[in-house]
Amino acid sequence: MVDFISSLVQYVEKVWNFLDTNGPQTEHIIIEKTNLKTNELCFAVGWLAKENKISKDDTTYKLGETNLISTIGKDAGNVWKILDMWGEVDIASIARLAKIDESDVFYAVGWLAREDKISGKKPSSVKCNCLFWLK
Repeated sequence: MVDFISSLVQYVEKVWNFLDTNGPQTEHIIIEKTNLKTNELCFAVGWLAKENKISKDDTTYKLGETNLISTIGKDAGNVWKILDMWGEVDIASIARLAKIDESDVFYAVGWLAREDKISGKKPSSVKCNCLFWLK
C-alpha cells in the first residue's frame, strides 16, 4: 500500500505543476488534464491552501495567495475535533458529524495532512470510504 502522505504529495505536485504551466484553470480542466479524481484535487487544494499558495474564484483555481483559509481552515478544525473525539472515522461519518459536504472533508484532510496532523487509508473494498485518524 502506498503511504497516505506520499499519495497526497503526488496530487499536490500534479496540481501545482499544471497550474504553474497553464495558469488559472477550472476544476473540470484540472481533473481532466491531470487524471486526478475530484477527491484527489480536493486533497491537493487543501494542502496548497494551508501553504497559502492557491486561490479559487467560482470554479477556477490559480496559484497565489489563498482566499480559502476561512472555509478550509474552519472545516479542518472541525474535522480535527471529530477525529480527536472518535478516533478512526470514515468520510461519510466525518461529513455528517461536521455538517459539511464530503468534498469539504477532503479539502480539510489535505489541510491537516500538510500540518502533519492526520493519516489515513483507503480500504480495499470499493464500496468502503476512506478512513482517517490523528497522528
